[in-house]
Amino acid sequence: MTKYSSEFKVKLVREWATDGLSSYQLAKKYHLSHHYIQYWIEQARLQGITSLQHRRVKRTFSADFKLSVINYYQTHEESMAMVAAKYDLLPNQISHWKRDFHQGGYQALKPHPKGRPPKAKKKNRKALKKQVNKNEIERLKEELAQTKQELYDVKMDRDILKKSLALFGPSKLDKKHK
Repeated sequence: MTKYSSEFKVKLVREWATDGLSSYQLAKKYHLSHHYIQYWIEQARLQGITSLQHRRVKRTFSADFKLSVINYYQTHEESMAMVAAKYDLLPNQISHWKRDFHQGGYQALKPHPKGRPPKAKKKNRKALKKQVNKNEIERLKEELAQTKQELYDVKMDRDILKKSLALFGPSKLDKKHK
């Protein structure tokens, strides 16, 4: 909920335009800050009276747009409220964008996902487990094949040694050690 209704804002701007009262006089009359009134007047002057209506839709801005607003604010000698009224923004938005840009550069101006990340669906989890199981099975099969090949090689070496012993007899080295 907003602090001031759009009808109240329109009433103040019209009173300023028709009666010729300054923003300071209106601020005293209605017991609020003259900055609000100046902002509403500037917004109505640049965007029209309809810009004082409440927005029902949340707007999102690209990083390029944010950067252009910051650049405009820094290169022109206008107040933040004037720039905000020109671009139909809130002054606080520009202030946040400026701070984010100085702290994190262009990357900080890009929109970020909000809220908690969604949980993985059960299908995805099951598919992921199957994929992991398939990968694990393939890895184990490869390992088994490699082990079988090593066993075969060792058996062949053993058989060759047995045959050579049978054909050529015990080696002379074996006799010296005994």
